[in-house]
Amino acid sequence: MSAISPSAIHPPYITLVLGASENPARYSHIATHMLREYGHPVVAIGASEGKIGEVPIQTTIDSLDQSGIDTVTLYLGPSRQQPFEEWLLSAKPRRVIFNPGTENPALAARLISAGIQPVEACTLVMLRTQQY
Repeated sequence: MSAISPSAIHPPYITLVLGASENPARYSHIATHMLREYGHPVVAIGASEGKIGEVPIQTTIDSLDQSGIDTVTLYLGPSRQQPFEEWLLSAKPRRVIFNPGTENPALAARLISAGIQPVEACTLVMLRTQQY
């Protein structure tokens, strides 16, 4: 029995990978590939321009179209999240995934107040267990 791809059940929603890296050993890199494998459109923001497969890594979030961003998956530690907080709140994604090492109770509380679901989980595990 083969697994059903999440995109076969739900329409594709855009996932923003925040903290993307061209380094194949980084979890943000692996997650970007896996999200694409599972049929999720991905936008990647990182410190340096580059590509992860066919996904370009952008270095600025300011010009990014906020509409259609359903999920933001964080690969930045709490000290590096602050420049993106206001953008996240104004973008109003459905959820923000705090991957291991990115947990930030203060930001999570702000997200909840704005009606955005904070999720402390691993994007890779969520995809593999069909919880994404």
